Amino acid sequence: MNSNMTVTKRSGEREPIDLDKIHRVITWAAKGLKNVSVSEVELRSHLQFFDGIPTEAIHETIIKAAADLISPESPDYQFLAARLAVFHLRKRAFGQFEPPKLYDHVTKLVDIGKYDKHILADYSREELDILDTYIDHWRDMNFSYAAVKQLEGKYLVQNRVSHEIYESAQFLYILVAACLFARYPKEIRLKYIKDFYDATSLFKISLPTPIMAGVRTPTRQFSSCVLIECDDSLDSINATASSIVKYVSQRAGIGINAGRIRALGSPIRGGEAFHTGCLPFYKYFQTAVKSCSQGGVRGGAATLFYPLWHLEVESLLVLKNNRGVDDNRVRHLDYGVQLNKLMYQRLIKGEYISLFSPSDVPGLYDAFFEDQVEFERLYLQYEQDSSVRKKQIKAVELFSLMMQERASTGRIYIQNVDHCNTHSPFDSKVAPIKQSNLCLEIALPTKPLNNINDPDGEIALCTLSALNLGAIQDLSELEPLADLAVRALDNLLDYQDYPIKAAQTSSMNRRTLGIGVINFANYLAKNGKKYSDGSANNLTHKTFEAIQFYLLKASMNLAKEQGACPLFHETTYSKGILPIDTYKRDLDKICDEPLHMDWESLRSDIKQYGLRNSTLSALMPSETSSQISNATNGIEPPRGLISVKASKDGQLKQVVPDFDVLKDKYELLWNMPNNDGYIQLVGLMQKFIDQAISANTNYDPSRFEGGRVPMQTLLKDLLSVYKLGIKTLYYHNTRDGASDQFDDIIAVEEEDDGCGGGACKI
Repeated sequence: MNSNMTVTKRSGEREPIDLDKIHRVITWAAKGLKNVSVSEVELRSHLQFFDGIPTEAIHETIIKAAADLISPESPDYQFLAARLAVFHLRKRAFGQFEPPKLYDHVTKLVDIGKYDKHILADYSREELDILDTYIDHWRDMNFSYAAVKQLEGKYLVQNRVSHEIYESAQFLYILVAACLFARYPKEIRLKYIKDFYDATSLFKISLPTPIMAGVRTPTRQFSSCVLIECDDSLDSINATASSIVKYVSQRAGIGINAGRIRALGSPIRGGEAFHTGCLPFYKYFQTAVKSCSQGGVRGGAATLFYPLWHLEVESLLVLKNNRGVDDNRVRHLDYGVQLNKLMYQRLIKGEYISLFSPSDVPGLYDAFFEDQVEFERLYLQYEQDSSVRKKQIKAVELFSLMMQERASTGRIYIQNVDHCNTHSPFDSKVAPIKQSNLCLEIALPTKPLNNINDPDGEIALCTLSALNLGAIQDLSELEPLADLAVRALDNLLDYQDYPIKAAQTSSMNRRTLGIGVINFANYLAKNGKKYSDGSANNLTHKTFEAIQFYLLKASMNLAKEQGACPLFHETTYSKGILPIDTYKRDLDKICDEPLHMDWESLRSDIKQYGLRNSTLSALMPSETSSQISNATNGIEPPRGLISVKASKDGQLKQVVPDFDVLKDKYELLWNMPNNDGYIQLVGLMQKFIDQAISANTNYDPSRFEGGRVPMQTLLKDLLSVYKLGIKTLYYHNTRDGASDQFDDIIAVEEEDDGCGGGACKI
């Protein structure tokens, strides 16, 4: 390489390139890492240097050279690249590698409007100096390269126009903790802040995108999921659209329940006119969802729900597919189809399903969620009534159409509304569950709005977080983590702003939380268990029992201190009913693990003291935030030991955790023979989880004759899901073969944007 080559500094001055300095930085970054070569990184970098290269480009060239070397043979290049990226990031943020003192940093960012000014109002300089001693900036060196790029792209406070970055990750963690525990008494809050900082910065608790990106800034809306129900009136339809726009602009993912809207041809104004049906209003909601960009990156996203027995269902099921014309398609929404036991019985018995417009069958739509016996009585009555408009279709044809659309789009989701209401923390007679959200794990009561300020409406919000199963050695370690997570998220409910009154009222009355898990695949690998063969069933039962028990105990203890949530009496918990009382008994046939926790004492305590939170658990995808913790996402098996995730920053290689010792222990997605084992595990989790689960089904066509997955297989899996009490199904993934050029060692994945700008991707 030409030693006379020059570099252009930010000031525009040129000076000779300092190869020794570059060598020292790469050597520093390589310290303690296995199978990495400083000279190889230098060689690849030098090949791309040119005379007059800007200093910024030198940094980026070296980082990319290291990242390109990540492989199954040399996975530690992900940490070499990460350290180089952290070095570069700090130089950009602070002008030097050493971060400033916390007080100076906060003062500067409050002055320029990037941090919430309340931080300086709530904390004295003395307290901020104490918090500064809790920070361990060397924890930045635990990030993988994919994590640093996600932090840089989504989470660190920055100017998205000029690309200036203002902070590094440890400031993010300490200030999130400080903001969430600000209202605690001064004599105890510093300890909670330290514990929460340690738990999050050491990746034991994973935070969702809205919290990581937003808490500490002047924007105060951090709920990941927003559920909005629409009534069958123009006023309600307009209020729903207005609510969608407000929350999409705040980076939330939206669930819309539009199942009550009457069908095409229904009379309106006493027969004065015919109703235009669902499509025009679904298009209206689609426009509302796409009207605001999220962080300047992309439009929002939403899932819209309707019942399988809706008179227009045959048209609604095909709204997302690529055939047809724009006039009869609404492709930029996802759809959740709602089923119950009667629908499945008609399928099993080879019978017909009758389709109705909700407006023609009084009481039927409400009973669908509130009371399954009453629903069946009314449904049979309306079937026999010749004066009621209806259409009949063979159940197998309708289910096959639904599953065909689910297979071809991947985005027709399933909600079993009876399971959502019978195995629920809410009394369905007073607070029925009528919908879910984008990622199909939130199951909360809603009420339609008739105007944007309707005091009787209810918009449900859910605030999320997750426990990292890969970071614990013993289940008892979950107890203090559960307590911290519950306290932090409960504080968030009071800390955040509410753009719409109906959301604030609901949040204050129900105080709903959704705490899930990440790194489940790593947890199974560490314990020598597989998804597919039943070996993980008992461990899964034992683990999720402990999680739900500790979460409930934490919320009960919080109720002792601060009082139960105001609408605790609308929960089944208030009657002493627990998840262990209402699960599907078919689960006992696949798992004989006994209960290990003292549920009877907890039952007694809950009846006496109540719970601070109506719900506590939900299992979400956590696609992006799991990358921050260098964890496998949610409960899913990895597609490869190294995943290449396409994002707006290019392709990011992420290696499964503990690759060196566990590479032969992971069960990869496409090595699983079928969905049976996975479905059993989800059923066992659902026994304890009080909301729902983002559960996927996965199919490899090459395993079947003619390269086509038989409809019989799709329907068998759907029935298994229902039989085991699973509430919801999320994606239908099909292996296309094209992305597996490394024979499952490396899998290529598109970044999951199903949750609207990362909204539900905790």
